[in-house]
Amino acid sequence: MAEREIRLWGDPVLRSPCAPVTVFDESVVVLAADLVDSSLPEGRAAVAAPQIGVALRAFGYDLDGRTGYVINPEIVELRGELRDIEEGCLSVPGLFFATPRYEFARVRGVDAEGSPVEIEGTEVFAQMIQHEVAHLDGQVYVQTLPKERRREAMKAIRSADWFLARAL
Repeated sequence: MAEREIRLWGDPVLRSPCAPVTVFDESVVVLAADLVDSSLPEGRAAVAAPQIGVALRAFGYDLDGRTGYVINPEIVELRGELRDIEEGCLSVPGLFFATPRYEFARVRGVDAEGSPVEIEGTEVFAQMIQHEVAHLDGQVYVQTLPKERRREAMKAIRSADWFLARAL
């Protein structure tokens, strides 16, 4: 369908928990396609609905040779060590911080017709699942950082060109 503009840190839609999708009509098919299309450009791995201004529980992904989307995702399994992994976010462009993530993640949800979907992965794919579901819960990854790193991240955000341009 279409690549959509990414909302940046400070946009209220990024800080609000998303509502579940309850009506499966053409608008959900379009949302799913837009999420996938928005995750396809070079340097991207996934996009959650609030990142394109839609406060619904859905994300699209294009990572490790796998492309798709999940509607109403819920993490059903996390395992392995909780490790710091360098992480960034399209809504916090150009900034990367070591973020605690589990080595394995599994998520269940549905597709645009309401049929069950389950995806799982290790390492970067697991990181992506955890990152995107956090967006749907109203959290940007910098909010999940340990206190000292979070302080460093907030300082970097406040001095970023894209953040300063929004304040004008």
